[in-house]
Amino acid sequence: MNLNQLKPQAGAKKVSKRRGRGEGSGNGSTAGRGNNGARARSGYKAKRDFEGGQMPLARRLPKRGFNSHIEGAQEVALKRLAGFTGDVVDAASLKAAGLIRSAAKRVKIIGDAELAVAKTFVVDAVSAGARKSIEAAGGKIELIVVSAGEA
Repeated sequence: MNLNQLKPQAGAKKVSKRRGRGEGSGNGSTAGRGNNGARARSGYKAKRDFEGGQMPLARRLPKRGFNSHIEGAQEVALKRLAGFTGDVVDAASLKAAGLIRSAAKRVKIIGDAELAVAKTFVVDAVSAGARKSIEAAGGKIELIVVSAGEA
């Protein structure tokens, strides 16, 4: 057998209907598109969410939630500060250590891991468990208070 003798199996290739080729073909006149309307025209393309004039699902469902354009506090777990060097933990030192993103506006310390060394935390917020752990290790917490004019 040679390559020029290969043929597809019987029934594998279906001949497409030739539409719009006269009344005698059975698919003349409207070419199977029905009578009038946008779908009968050339170049018709419906939007992804078009439901035939029915109110689309995205508009039928109620709006929920709120996404603030002001970024919330970025949280840092106490256990991630185990290898952290330095006596003062603040936003600048956490950024330098790669523990928070550079775009973070507020920093919150969370978790209840044990601290080996007493450190001073200058942050925006501290969780109750983290506060307990920091104070147990002899550390200090200085919260940054933002006035109404700065926010």
